[in-house]
Amino acid sequence: MASPAADDYLKTVYSHTEWQDAPITPSQLAAKLNIAPSSVTEMVKKLAAAGLVSHVPYGAVRLTDEGRARALAMVRRHRLIETWLVQEFGYSWDEVHDEAEVLEHTISDRLLEGIDERLGRPRFDPHGDAIPDAAGRVDREPFVLLADAAVGHSGVVLRVDDRDADLLRALEGAGVMVGHTIAVTADGWLLDGVAVSLPEGAATAVWLRA
Repeated sequence: MASPAADDYLKTVYSHTEWQDAPITPSQLAAKLNIAPSSVTEMVKKLAAAGLVSHVPYGAVRLTDEGRARALAMVRRHRLIETWLVQEFGYSWDEVHDEAEVLEHTISDRLLEGIDERLGRPRFDPHGDAIPDAAGRVDREPFVLLADAAVGHSGVVLRVDDRDADLLRALEGAGVMVGHTIAVTADGWLLDGVAVSLPEGAATAVWLRA
């Protein structure tokens, strides 16, 4: 199944379980892709027939080994392009997701390798998501969602969800970026040791080093 649509499905299934363990359901897949549930059902059947996902009716969708390898290849493309746009073209981190969604289906493997080499083989994209290497290996540290971090926990920001551009801009305005440190207190949060008011939705969009 060589199609951009199939690649988008596989990438979405992979991304759903990258920062939490619960597998994705068809209804969640439909919501993330903004596609009618009936269309998702048909595509999942095709992906299963091609050996890319495993699925039972009304059950969760999981990647097979072949599906995971293909998903990782697409994730690599997406995140390298995002990093390229930020580092080489001056895009901000809230602008790159949609651009990468288009470009990931069009650039050649040769150009992708050239981008990776020019950027110095980066391990993470601007949002802190791990960039798989050419063999599909992924580096990731132990993490905790800010909403789940206990009072007293202090950790470097490892990752910020990239799907809400407005929230990304608000977080940047508050000074919350990958590499900064957030501490959880009984009264709220400290950013690099200074009390900060985080925008609504931040606690479920920011991951810290565990």
